[in-house]
Amino acid sequence: MNKNELIAVMADNSGITKADATRAIDALLDGITGALKKGDEVRIAGFGIFSVAARPASEGRNPRTGAKIQIPASRQPKFKAGKGLKDAVNG
Repeated sequence: MNKNELIAVMADNSGITKADATRAIDALLDGITGALKKGDEVRIAGFGIFSVAARPASEGRNPRTGAKIQIPASRQPKFKAGKGLKDAVNG
C-alpha cells in the first residue's frame, strides 16, 4: 500500500474527503517526524512505538575495492510493533 492508497482507505472509512485525509496523514507524519528529530518517542497504544537509536561511528570496507572506510555516527529511526498490531497481523 502506498500513501495514495492509504489516503483513499482513510477517506472511505472515515467519511471525509480525500483532501482532508491527505492533510490528516501529512499532519500525522509531520508530527512523528518532528518528535523523532527532537529525539522523542512517539507511542501509539495498541499500534507501536517510534523511536530514535544512536549508531556509533564504525569502520567498514568498500565491497568493490576492499578499501577501509569510516562510517560516521548517525541516528536511525526505529519502530517496535505493539501487541494489538502483532495480534492483528497474526490473527
